[in-house]
Amino acid sequence: MTLAIDPKMYSEEEVLDQVQAEAEQLFRSGTYFCSEAVLQTINELLGKPYPPEVVKMASGFPIGMGKAQCLCGAVSGGQMALGIVYGRVEGEPMPDKMFEVAKGLHDYVKSEYKSTCCRVITKQWQGDDFKSPERKQHCITITGKVARWVAEKLIKDGQVEVNEVKVEKGA
Repeated sequence: MTLAIDPKMYSEEEVLDQVQAEAEQLFRSGTYFCSEAVLQTINELLGKPYPPEVVKMASGFPIGMGKAQCLCGAVSGGQMALGIVYGRVEGEPMPDKMFEVAKGLHDYVKSEYKSTCCRVITKQWQGDDFKSPERKQHCITITGKVARWVAEKLIKDGQVEVNEVKVEKGA
């Protein structure tokens, strides 16, 4: 499955809705786990600056880093996705924006779920070895919200162009 829209043809809200739905569907279908779904969706949104194999880099992060239940995989995937745009290579100066958006994603998830720790975010399902449908749906929702948050930052920063047709009042 690939992102089915050209962001330049749709409003910001339509693009964000599609990004969220795509990340959720990639996880729901079993195609990818949380971290992979976020990275894949944002790579697609950006026009695939990296080949599809880039998602392999996110494969160790689901269920809090290889089932260790530490940092939420969606957050890890979101951080990697932000690095596509704001990251650096070979000792370049670190763009201030990278730290700003990375902290922003951390703070967003912490404000929404009171933690960025998988174990804490999924505490009510402890002991089910991450098999309950309710736990999976909870993580699907987080995955979609993180992908949406990253996409919104990219749009606001002009990294993704959307259709900016304004509807006039009274029209």
